[in-house]
Amino acid sequence: MSELLAPAGNIESLDAAIGEGADAVYLGLKSFNARLRTSNFAWNQFEAAVESVHRQGKKIYVTVNTVCEESETERLYRLLSYLNNVKPDGLIVQDFAIIRMAQQFFPDMELHASTQMNVESAAGVNLLGREGLKRVVLARELGFEEIKKIKESTKTELEMFVHGALCVSESGLCLFSSFLGGKSANRGMCTQACRRFYTSEMPQGPEQGYYFSPCDLELIDRIPDLVEIGIDSFKIEGRMKSAEYVGAVVSAYRYVMDHWKEDRKGAVLSGRRMLSSDFARTKTSYWYNFKTPEEGVEKAGAEILNPAQAGGTGIFLGTITSLKAAPDELIEEAKKNASPDTPQEQLQIQMAQFSGGSYDPDPGDSIRLHRKDDSGRISHKVRSVEVLENGKRWVDIPGGFYTGDSVYLLQTKSTAKRYPRVLPNDLSRYRRQPGDEKLPVLDLTPVGKYELSYFPEGLYVQVSTLSDVFVVQSAHPVRVIIELNHETRDGLLQRKTVLPVSKKQLMISLDPYCPSASEDTLRGTLDDLIAEGFTTFVVNNVAHMEMLRGKENVDMVGGPYLYTFNRWAVSWLENQGIGTFVMPY
Repeated sequence: MSELLAPAGNIESLDAAIGEGADAVYLGLKSFNARLRTSNFAWNQFEAAVESVHRQGKKIYVTVNTVCEESETERLYRLLSYLNNVKPDGLIVQDFAIIRMAQQFFPDMELHASTQMNVESAAGVNLLGREGLKRVVLARELGFEEIKKIKESTKTELEMFVHGALCVSESGLCLFSSFLGGKSANRGMCTQACRRFYTSEMPQGPEQGYYFSPCDLELIDRIPDLVEIGIDSFKIEGRMKSAEYVGAVVSAYRYVMDHWKEDRKGAVLSGRRMLSSDFARTKTSYWYNFKTPEEGVEKAGAEILNPAQAGGTGIFLGTITSLKAAPDELIEEAKKNASPDTPQEQLQIQMAQFSGGSYDPDPGDSIRLHRKDDSGRISHKVRSVEVLENGKRWVDIPGGFYTGDSVYLLQTKSTAKRYPRVLPNDLSRYRRQPGDEKLPVLDLTPVGKYELSYFPEGLYVQVSTLSDVFVVQSAHPVRVIIELNHETRDGLLQRKTVLPVSKKQLMISLDPYCPSASEDTLRGTLDDLIAEGFTTFVVNNVAHMEMLRGKENVDMVGGPYLYTFNRWAVSWLENQGIGTFVMPY
């Protein structure tokens, strides 16, 4: 039976997920997870959650889904050792270093490949399955037929997102936040640059809009089809969403999963009605209704992006226009009811007036506040509303927000529920924390004298067209890296152009996105290129390693999209036949 997997960004969301019937939850700790901006779980809360969730016959997975720098590897090792002792049901991972460490030190630890690992083909899934990973979270950019093909070609468990926010880039490949704000999504610090307001230079003049902000994914009507093809786990996105949101979405998908066999149409309609309180962005089925990737490329803009839609989640309540101090008793109430890890700044409750929206919040409503510089987003349940004679309202909000910041409605009080508490009231007996173990020294594989002759010292230049190969010759590069695309593939295989460098001096860089729909074509292209005498390839996806594995006289270079930030990741890739690397961006 397929698993319903729900987000638990905090204790309240954990209660909602379990209360509405999720089979499993996933959560993050205070480091090495891709949602560092949510509250996450303290050590004692996590240990208690594992015990309590297991007591109810449910599962709990931990996200360790960011890349790790070399200076952090000992801290990562200590975290893995701690998790091995607490024993959650699995770790959702991105960095190859975790696979390498688990293979050597924690062989019984269950690993799941995060969607951040950018796996969208049977070749990638099968390689990771052989390396001991039990489950792979597929990239979100796949259509139904692609997912079905992967499932038919692997014995590894498959997990897929069915509801929630989308990324404007391919899974795990987005550098937008890094480029714009210096904060990497692959380090858990995404500033959501895609949700911002941009100006476009159009023929008729400048136009503004949310040009990079995708709609939210909703696949509740496809659940029966996905169950029938054997998908093992349906994942709901939302570790930064409110408990009310988590509860509402889990209840809808739980209902459809439990009742579609007896009445498919009725179950889906009921599920959709249950989602009516989800005040998030406009919904999309993303790539699932496109028959071919080409159709998706042609229609995706209209189906997935809505520039007129605000980048924030929920119904727009307006921007903050005025602030004043909150009554002392309201501040004391907030402090009394806050979780231990709530930042002190947020506990300094203040009163605010909004302008520009079409709804006035009431006590008990859940709202979300967005700083105008996009440095923070916080969900908040309204406790107090002061209505003036002129109809304007003072509404309590957390500290740390100012005039000009945006406010959105997530859920009204009428749709909110109270759930049984999963964690015990007394956490004093839960005292485990990562220790001070020393990371064992990594044994490095000696390199033979001529083993890396294909990777000489000197200048390397990467180009995307055959004509550029000629242009860069004035720089006298020792190697030219040429990107494999439709134009370069045809030129290299059809021999239309006599290049100014030998095949030995040419390295072919493969596209980091390797979807199931083009997997067979790429495999054939690689075979043709090898037959033509091209022997060095820059691989940017685990599927590339699988396709080139065992090819005679072929050398693989680890590309920048493999994110080799530490020697343990390098060691795992060496075991896949990669001996040289291009540093990540």
